Amino acid sequence: MRKRIFFIGVMMLAGCAGHHPAPAAKTADADGDTVDKIGRIIADRDAGAGAADRGALITAVSADFLGTPYVADTLIGSATEPERLVINFNGVDCFTYLDYVDALSKSANAAQFGENLRRTRYVDGDVSYAHRKQFFTDWAHLSPLNATDVTSAISPDALTITKTLNQTAGGGKYFPSLGVETRAITYIPARAVNAAAIARLKNGDLIGIYTPAAGMDVTHTGIFIMTDRGPVLRNASSRAAHRKVVDSPFLAYIRKTPGIVVLRAI
Repeated sequence: MRKRIFFIGVMMLAGCAGHHPAPAAKTADADGDTVDKIGRIIADRDAGAGAADRGALITAVSADFLGTPYVADTLIGSATEPERLVINFNGVDCFTYLDYVDALSKSANAAQFGENLRRTRYVDGDVSYAHRKQFFTDWAHLSPLNATDVTSAISPDALTITKTLNQTAGGGKYFPSLGVETRAITYIPARAVNAAAIARLKNGDLIGIYTPAAGMDVTHTGIFIMTDRGPVLRNASSRAAHRKVVDSPFLAYIRKTPGIVVLRAI
């Protein structure tokens, strides 16, 4: 049976001082299952979290994706293919999962969700491959900002490394058609992620798994949640044992990594 395809309108915003003019209005295609899920997730969020803060809203929304299959490369667009504003809740990777959760946590309805997703995923809301936020720390550096980098406030043992994002150790590029950017990346080494650091984390904080590799900031992302069973990293796991959105025991997970970058949604 052919899947139903729906079109979610994306409003055009007026330009403002200091920012590029907004692009023309675009539409995003989503299948019927995804459209139904948008409405249900927003309703669940409102019933459970009400007028709670962003962290509580992110916690509520992210729970609705538990068990969602891990699927990589769902976004459409490249240097040679026109970009589409993809909305697909049938499968997510660790980055698209954060995109959807962030946009849903601040949307009142499906139309608003489409607009918020555009501004979450793209610099200045411009739906184009060149403006896609490719790196986790883009969320705290590129307009419109999705989050604030709070890593240094979480632990006095945080370290800062200057990196040239998108430039490989050999001088090439991970994304050949895109530029490079020098950025200071602050992370907490895994050994310093202790009880004191966890006490400073808040529900809904966005966690990036730091990598020492040249040209990259993180290799994986997730959401910090304090549950009745202790802290977890809620994440779209590509591990063979999972291949879905799961709650991974936080400390056990982080101990096997180089460390974490912490962003707080705004």
